[in-house]
Amino acid sequence: MLLAAAPAWPQTGNKKKQPAASQQTPAKVEDDPNVIKVDVGLVNILFNVRTKRGGLVPDLPKEEFTVFEDGTEQTIKAFTRESNLPLTIGLLVDVSRSQERLIGIEQAASRQFFTSVLKPKDLAFIISFGQDAELLQDYTSEPKMLSRALDGLKLNAPVLPPQASPVPGAYTPRGTILYDAVVLAAEEQLKGQVGRKVLVLITDGDDQGSRYSEKRAIEAAQRADAILYSVYYVDRAFYQGGGFNIGGGGGESALRHMSDDTGGRVYTVDRNHSLIEIYNEIERDVRSQYSLAYAPSNSKQDGTFRKLEIKTSNKEFKVQARKGYYATPTE
Repeated sequence: MLLAAAPAWPQTGNKKKQPAASQQTPAKVEDDPNVIKVDVGLVNILFNVRTKRGGLVPDLPKEEFTVFEDGTEQTIKAFTRESNLPLTIGLLVDVSRSQERLIGIEQAASRQFFTSVLKPKDLAFIISFGQDAELLQDYTSEPKMLSRALDGLKLNAPVLPPQASPVPGAYTPRGTILYDAVVLAAEEQLKGQVGRKVLVLITDGDDQGSRYSEKRAIEAAQRADAILYSVYYVDRAFYQGGGFNIGGGGGESALRHMSDDTGGRVYTVDRNHSLIEIYNEIERDVRSQYSLAYAPSNSKQDGTFRKLEIKTSNKEFKVQARKGYYATPTE
């Protein structure tokens, strides 16, 4: 699939499209405190709190928090601890050449993840990306449909020409459109949805050939109010093949930027942390969130980016939240 200004997903035969928000009766902010709706006067933020060692702190009261927009303290109008509000999860799986030998592990672990994390009102979709991006499963709450879609994960990479090295950097065709996949997921799938929205990205972080930049991917996720969790998964043997003794998967920094700026985290698959264990951590994370709402002192809907910061009275704790939002009216 070649990306265009208004890309369309390839048909897979298992589409189950949920109506976009513009086709539904708009939800009131007080009814759904997890949607950023600047045009009705409130900004809502989902976030987690962690100890210095990374443990979740799930039971703090409203009085423990102070929120700032562009450095100016704001008045918190609403505060809740969320664990069961409907959740939309997009799974983005790298199926480029460097990930080929990991696909089977990803299929098995992802099946278990969806079976465990999805509640009756939750929705999920699956996108694979390599030289192209493909929507394998549109919105569904059925683990069986997601499992069948996971069967469709397969290598998606350009054919290497004679004498070409399989190592990224030695030969750089349009092979891993990581940033394009994030933009497509945010703009085509999540932007019109309400409630909590999460993207889970499994990749070694290398981008080859995206038409969009890392910065543009972050912006798209922020505009969609999506939290991005990155799973840094590297096939070291691939990068060491052919006599090349290099680390490989040098995109961890980009993953950290995207996750940090949207309120998510980066997890690394290694000897001490399997993919299944990381999925379990992500599930605990999304089920241990806080939500606060405030009426911004700067009420202009001028499309500018507003920096956000949430602080706790306990300096031993760290707040995991998006870095900001765009003050754009709802279309």
